[in-house]
Amino acid sequence: MAGIFKFASKDDLSEAVGDHVLRVTQEAAEKDKFLVALSGGSLPKLLAAGLLKHQDEIDFSKWHVFFADERHVPHDHEDSNMLACKNEFLAKIPGIKEDQVYGIDYSVPVEEAAQRYQVAIEAVTGVSAASGAPPPSFDLVLLGMGPDGHTCSLFPGHELLKETEHWVAPIKDSPKPPSERITLTYPVLNVAANVFFLAAGKSKEDVLPLTAGLTAEGLNELGEAALPAARVRPVSGKLAWFVDEEAAAKL
Repeated sequence: MAGIFKFASKDDLSEAVGDHVLRVTQEAAEKDKFLVALSGGSLPKLLAAGLLKHQDEIDFSKWHVFFADERHVPHDHEDSNMLACKNEFLAKIPGIKEDQVYGIDYSVPVEEAAQRYQVAIEAVTGVSAASGAPPPSFDLVLLGMGPDGHTCSLFPGHELLKETEHWVAPIKDSPKPPSERITLTYPVLNVAANVFFLAAGKSKEDVLPLTAGLTAEGLNELGEAALPAARVRPVSGKLAWFVDEEAAAKL
């Protein structure tokens, strides 16, 4: 079972996540690049205060920021995860270089946009999928979760849950609008060095026992019936859930 950290309020949750992000960056201080993947939804607001608190302590100049999933929309569209993250914290931290924040190419069809996003990851990491090498390991992946147990744009019962080859996949039939998106897949998520889930609010109380609270044995028993968020289990990395008391009511 993952490490679960419970907090009395969203503010306390955000502060704790910021502290943990600082620790992870300090542990990777000798690296030239620090690869981060961010989600959208409620995550940008939950994350913002904690990161801004440490903006003078974290070496953000090393950050290369990708998005764990992104909607196939312009960067200034209200549905853009990149826009949400920029508005909440990315644009407020001088150390984060704009050319090290990688947005989706929305000018091409979503299938090609996914391919180009994978190429961008390859260019930053120096790892080529065509070579047959394992996917690169992100230093930190920050994820949210919907009340249905979805994470990134990996939805319950969807065919993308079975994707094993592509690091970035397109989705054209998302059950949540907008329908066209790109998403990181399990082959990438499950080789990350650190994965932090942030979940707050009463809408998450029923699903947390089936995701954060699920043991490895329980996950194996459920198999393909397990919810998408439950299947994010880094092989050798660290998995942590940061939840408030409302979300954790049934844990």
